[in-house]
Amino acid sequence: MNAVSALRPAMEIIKKISTSLQGVFILEPRVFGDERGFFFESYNQQSLAEIGITEQFVQDNHSCSARNVLRGLHYQVKHPQGKLVRVVEGEILDVAVDLRRSSPSFGRWEAVRLSGENKRMLWIPAGLAHGFAVHSEKAHVLYKATDFYAPEHERTLAWNDPDLKINWELDGEPLVSAKDQRGVKFRDAERFD
Repeated sequence: MNAVSALRPAMEIIKKISTSLQGVFILEPRVFGDERGFFFESYNQQSLAEIGITEQFVQDNHSCSARNVLRGLHYQVKHPQGKLVRVVEGEILDVAVDLRRSSPSFGRWEAVRLSGENKRMLWIPAGLAHGFAVHSEKAHVLYKATDFYAPEHERTLAWNDPDLKINWELDGEPLVSAKDQRGVKFRDAERFD
């Protein structure tokens, strides 16, 4: 047995939890902790492939936002991005909306709490809009993307669409960018086949 084989059991790091949206999963890494702190693998290509996530990531993003900042809901109509989202500090409510016409969960949304404390990750495949609201004083959000950012193909779904009725669970008025305030309603959004 070589050194890599000896380490293999410890690399089986991820528990996959289904959500109400097809292909969207909560991932719980195996965390090794003691009085010194903790260690976990936040990304392992082989472990993800073993649970069915085989997409290649081409870009990493890091966002820092203050309490009640609401970002999204974003998606790209060409060069759609799958995203693996996690929080290293703070807490967010992460939201995905299914825009895939062929999906049994088309038109539905899912919200998941991600935090530096729970160390959960959310896998959002291409074809969904994504956004989040910050529930802590600040939050550092990291996400891996399966395609490059293409601003000319980016679209924004209205975070406050009355038909979607997303409960962002904020304790005050959301802080939303001018771009995100111009998001379109789900019924008018460009969708995926």
